[in-house]
Amino acid sequence: MATLRGEPVDRPAVNFYEIGGFQVDPEDPDPFNIYNSPDWKPLLQLAEERSDLIRMRNPVRARSHDSWQMSSSADSDEFFETQSFLENGCRMSRTTVTIGGRTLTSLTKREPGIDTVWTVEHLLKDLDDLKAYLQIPDTAFLEQFDVTPLIEEEMELGDAGVIMVDTEDPLAAAATLFDLETYTILAWSEQRWFHRLLEKCATYLHARTRKLARDFPGRLWRVCGPEYAVEPFLPTSLFREYVVRYTGPMIRMIQEHGGYARLHVHGRLKNVLDDIAGMGVDAIDPIEPPPQGDVELEYVRQKYGKDIALFGNLEIADLENQPPERFEAIARKSLEDGTKGEGRGFVLMPSASPYGRTISANTLKNYEMLVNLVEAF
Repeated sequence: MATLRGEPVDRPAVNFYEIGGFQVDPEDPDPFNIYNSPDWKPLLQLAEERSDLIRMRNPVRARSHDSWQMSSSADSDEFFETQSFLENGCRMSRTTVTIGGRTLTSLTKREPGIDTVWTVEHLLKDLDDLKAYLQIPDTAFLEQFDVTPLIEEEMELGDAGVIMVDTEDPLAAAATLFDLETYTILAWSEQRWFHRLLEKCATYLHARTRKLARDFPGRLWRVCGPEYAVEPFLPTSLFREYVVRYTGPMIRMIQEHGGYARLHVHGRLKNVLDDIAGMGVDAIDPIEPPPQGDVELEYVRQKYGKDIALFGNLEIADLENQPPERFEAIARKSLEDGTKGEGRGFVLMPSASPYGRTISANTLKNYEMLVNLVEAF
């Protein structure tokens, strides 16, 4: 919290992102629970005992083994039907929406050895599907939630870390209704209709943010989705149209109640950093270095670090694949660049986490190195 407030710290924070972010049960024998593999035990223990924990939570959804289960209004049952089933050893979930004389379907897939939900079929396939989706009444998207579990978990966590509200923005909600090709084409060529979709998503997301920021004030938030409008997907002008216009109000709602807004943006940042700073965000992640990103951490720290706390700068591919001696040099450079000169603060953090059953000895050594580096920094 001192880092977020721009106060002095005895060392930079270190966080393992999803490891320690999602509470898991390594004793659960469920075949879809990858964390019951013996490989995971020392890494989970390292995160809990020596990293700065950030629990990623949203009270309107509960993370299950195979999908995000939304808690919404009874009106949604009139339009949305979800069926879950097993197929070829995989957990499948099919959603059907009937509206405007059209039947829209989506299908997700979860394999037992990978903690990732793949979207096999997206709900909206073309502009006509988008127009039908807009006919669903806003009452079908109303949500019910209670912050009591967040407060209870925060008390249990104590000084080991913080609870972070984890939410999508209107762009994430809209873009993920399509496959990436269809999304980019429609977002570029049918801007009037795409704005209408964003406005629909913003209706419930802004209402959620406003109430949650009021009921759970002063906490850290992660807002996901702006990466869908960075290059090469869309030009910078549409970042302003689709992110600044619809995500900016969420940032202000969070801050009005003393909260801290962290914007999650993978990929190319350089040409949208002025827009991100203009929204007044408190933090950004994961600030990927080239070639995955297009800007060095040292540059971001120098130009924007006075007002924005910086998270990340380590690629998960490096953490899993680089030998310890090479990875140490990479992590040390991130530490030095992220703390150089004056700045609000820096959190050393990977861009993601492993999602398979196997954790190699090399990967574990590199995670241990992160903790050792910050403790000795």
